[in-house]
Amino acid sequence: MKLKDRKISRAERHRRVRKHVFGTSVRPRMAVMFSSRHIYVQFINDESGVTLASVSTLKDSSGGRTAAFAREFGKRAGEVALQAGVKDVVVDRGGFRFHGRLKAIVQGVLEGGVTIGDTEKIPVGSPEMNAGQDGDNK
Repeated sequence: MKLKDRKISRAERHRRVRKHVFGTSVRPRMAVMFSSRHIYVQFINDESGVTLASVSTLKDSSGGRTAAFAREFGKRAGEVALQAGVKDVVVDRGGFRFHGRLKAIVQGVLEGGVTIGDTEKIPVGSPEMNAGQDGDNK
């Protein structure tokens, strides 16, 4: 029996994520995609089906596969989003683990001036912040 292809597994994870992530005009969805050579970030209003802003490494010849490059790319994405009028986003990780380059992109977007979801409204250490991390929350 053949194991699942990596692309198929990622697509299944992405479908599960997309059940819960929806972009609006007030808080668009920040969709992140990695190919073997490039990184793509789009800010999408799912209500009207419109891409508000997008950034990719296609025009940048350096590409970059490090977390440091991804953080700088995230800053650039945040600046482009602010120019398009996007101040607050919800992150669509696209089936990728929130770790490494993806986490660096999100941190870069935060440094670029865009806020993500309601995380600043939840006090650190509150039960909402720790929900699902230990076995007690059911």
